[in-house]
Amino acid sequence: MHADRRTPVVLLAVLYTVSGGLCLTAAIWPLHPDSPVGLFLATGVLTLSCGAAFWVLGVRTRWGAIHAAIGFGSVLAGLLAWRSMTAVGIVGLGPALIGIGLYAATFFPLGAARLHVLALVTLATAGAIAAEPGGFPVPWVTLVVVTIALTEAQGRLARNLRTAATTDPLTGVANRRAWEAEAARNLARAVRTGDPLSFAILDLDHFKVVNDRGGHSAGDALLCELAACWSGRLRRADLLGRYGGDEFVLCLPATDEDGAWEILRQLEETHEFAWSVGLATVRKDDTLSTVLARADASLYLQKRTRTA
Repeated sequence: MHADRRTPVVLLAVLYTVSGGLCLTAAIWPLHPDSPVGLFLATGVLTLSCGAAFWVLGVRTRWGAIHAAIGFGSVLAGLLAWRSMTAVGIVGLGPALIGIGLYAATFFPLGAARLHVLALVTLATAGAIAAEPGGFPVPWVTLVVVTIALTEAQGRLARNLRTAATTDPLTGVANRRAWEAEAARNLARAVRTGDPLSFAILDLDHFKVVNDRGGHSAGDALLCELAACWSGRLRRADLLGRYGGDEFVLCLPATDEDGAWEILRQLEETHEFAWSVGLATVRKDDTLSTVLARADASLYLQKRTRTA
């Protein structure tokens, strides 16, 4: 799932605002003499209000609220399908279904997106079956199939793009940008709650010798081996990232200095290749730059001590 909520919230506000406008339009110019004008009017006002609320809340909107908003949109789609008086009105919900499906596929993990779309097509189909008009089954089935297919395709594409944007292509751990973003969130949480948080910089010793003797393929293989060994020993909440070249960074939530050294000792046991480490525990007034600067100074001191 996206960590940055700005774009998802903005598009959710647009989705609700456009839907509200369409509902008000249907209330003002109904397609059928018996169209549920009151329902369209109430739905339009409600969705416009929700859209405005998302505009105002912005990034303060939590992911749980975003999931709930998409679920609520599915309920409204089913309700509108149920109260539609014409086959055209039922099938006319197609853009809403596709829009909700593509939104979920773009911003939610693929498994969650699939569940949202399953709920969406189930509710909408139940409403359509309960509606009065006939003559819509074939276009409706086509619409459902298209919605599911587009959601699946977009979900897979979004997942691949997120992986490419956040993962180091060689080692499979977090790349520098993704690691810094998640580490900054951990730091903000630790400063707010007072929980301990430690950062470590891991630098391989004599890595150039490996490249000189075995070529870059040997160096790449070593980086992959170490990343895999370390990842297998770390806890679920720990965050390992490749900072560049032969340097890795480690974020250890809920871990003080003693606990961090214990974890680092465990990592040393996973592979025979030697590496140096700099460690820093977060202080109250720290930023990510300051705590990493202390860890880097600690690393430099260890390397200088070893070569002295």
